Amino acid sequence: MAHELSFAGSPERPVIRSADDISAIVNRGPAGKGHANVIVLLALGGVFLDAYDLTTLSYGIGDVQKHFGLTTTQTGLVAAAMNAGTVAGSIFGGWLTDRIGRYAVFMADMTCFVIAALVAGFAPTATILIAARFAMGFGVGMDLPVAMAFLSEFSKLSGKGSKASRAAAWCPTWYAASSVCFLLVFALNTVIPAGHPDWLWRASLAFGALPALTIILVRRRYMSESPIWIARNGDLKRAAEILRASHGVDPVLHVTVPPPRPNPPPPSSLLRPPLLRRTVLVCGMKIVSAYSYAAIAFGAPTLLSTMLHATRTQVLVISIILNLVFAFTGGLIGVRIARSFGSRPITIAGYALQIAGIAILALVGTPHSTAGIVFVIIGFAAFLFAQGFGPGCQQMIYPTLSYPTELRGNGIGFANFVSGIAATLTMWALPSLYTTLGTGVFWVVLTAPVIGILFHLAIRWEVFGYDADSDRALDVLSPARAPAEPLSSLQIAQRTQS
Repeated sequence: MAHELSFAGSPERPVIRSADDISAIVNRGPAGKGHANVIVLLALGGVFLDAYDLTTLSYGIGDVQKHFGLTTTQTGLVAAAMNAGTVAGSIFGGWLTDRIGRYAVFMADMTCFVIAALVAGFAPTATILIAARFAMGFGVGMDLPVAMAFLSEFSKLSGKGSKASRAAAWCPTWYAASSVCFLLVFALNTVIPAGHPDWLWRASLAFGALPALTIILVRRRYMSESPIWIARNGDLKRAAEILRASHGVDPVLHVTVPPPRPNPPPPSSLLRPPLLRRTVLVCGMKIVSAYSYAAIAFGAPTLLSTMLHATRTQVLVISIILNLVFAFTGGLIGVRIARSFGSRPITIAGYALQIAGIAILALVGTPHSTAGIVFVIIGFAAFLFAQGFGPGCQQMIYPTLSYPTELRGNGIGFANFVSGIAATLTMWALPSLYTTLGTGVFWVVLTAPVIGILFHLAIRWEVFGYDADSDRALDVLSPARAPAEPLSSLQIAQRTQS
């Protein structure tokens, strides 16, 4: 049951007695002029940057291989370096997000993006490129937990602009960034001399520094710490000040004795009841999604070029259409229909459509007719559309909304840590697998959505409309979460003296 606010004279002046009151104000949504929505946009800007950086070499990896004279194994290391960085960045960034706050981590990973993007763009050797891509991945790993925490902790509980809707918005943002990346590569491809293919991937990598610099420049005016995180860490006064600026409310702080800074629950709480089942489901979703996405979406340019014998320009045009018309549209639909159907049914439906799309690719293989080419494109389109509205959209909603504020960063970080391992292994092994199996690799990839459905049938958990911060069943995680009992005058005097 959601926490009920008490008011001092009018709804515009809610009384704050505990961290639960801060959460209740956020759950109601902005009451006047404020910049909560701008913070949400900046957080989505971070997600945009994550997707852009992860997409950049999906097209140029072949040119990188030729430029540095790499073997298949070395090429796999270049491709997997960024995902390997997300493994380290996710677990470390998630812990830091809950430990030192959302704002500090967000600005640190933006700085990391700027430096790593420029180094990668001008890398003189493959070793430096691998190191720079690893650093970029580390930034992505740090950014996703904090960005998703911002989306949840500056959004209301229900209705348009709810926590779940804002969290779901990460998916169309992701595919919009992928499309921008392909459009940029397409534009650069028309002006860069054919004799310098390395300029193409270098320019697209270095361009990633620009949006990060933009976010850094506007941070002082709009970005602030999460009021819910501040309140859960005992600083109700600062949380109230943030709400005045972000939500346009003027709360009355009614705290006789300042609450002590609580000890946060340890990250190991994710692997203990009552959170264990949620963590198993979240990690299962992450593994199968990372596995299939790395194989199909990231590998699409190479697969399309090989299977369809398409030219560079044709591959770019097909990739742009697949991302904008199918993946991006699917993400928008996923944000909308989740309000009516919830997260779980949509996820299962997405897995089912992915099975159909991958099965088409496996059955057609390398096409030898116009009809075969059409079916191959349909297979890719079905997978990306399903990923957009189904598991791709929901895989970040589940960890974002399943855990309370004190563990949200750790929960998202751990889920992305698991996802990063799965994606890294897939991207490292994919070149060799494709060399060995050819288009038969699609039969292997087909197991991913099947396993995803089995996870959701075994663990029934719906997060849409759920508020972990008001769930009293989670009070066992930390004594600080339990509602405080009224203090006697003697206790108040003793605490004041101490």
